[in-house]
Amino acid sequence: MTDEHDIFPVRKTDYHEIIEVWESSVRATHHFMSEEDIQYFKPLILNQYLDALSLFCTKDANGRITGFAGIADNKIEMLFVHADERGKSYGKILLRHAMSEFDALKVDVNEQNGQAVRFYEHMGFEVISRSPLDSLGKPFPLLHMQYL
Repeated sequence: MTDEHDIFPVRKTDYHEIIEVWESSVRATHHFMSEEDIQYFKPLILNQYLDALSLFCTKDANGRITGFAGIADNKIEMLFVHADERGKSYGKILLRHAMSEFDALKVDVNEQNGQAVRFYEHMGFEVISRSPLDSLGKPFPLLHMQYL
């Protein structure tokens, strides 16, 4: 089992594996997204979003990336755990690292992703506001959460 000392930086050479983790996680938790939505976001994340973030990850004993997080301006912009690795505390480890090392105390969560909303609430975050559309104007309401 990994712990908070087993956080690794993400390099550009890891992006292929990172996007696989993202897609696995999204397919397991974002049931409100269509295949078309997933295919729309995948190249944006791979070719634009990842480069704009401070990225770090967790790995299993074989060196396979199990989850990752991306931070910008003290805000958690991404936190995804591979579907096969859910329930093994990787999300908590990534979140604690984001909070302690980046002072990242804010996150936007898709309202329709109830598992993520409950995870952040369990970790001490509260909803401070809501937007009916995501940052690209798509009909995926966002809950703006903050650690209080």
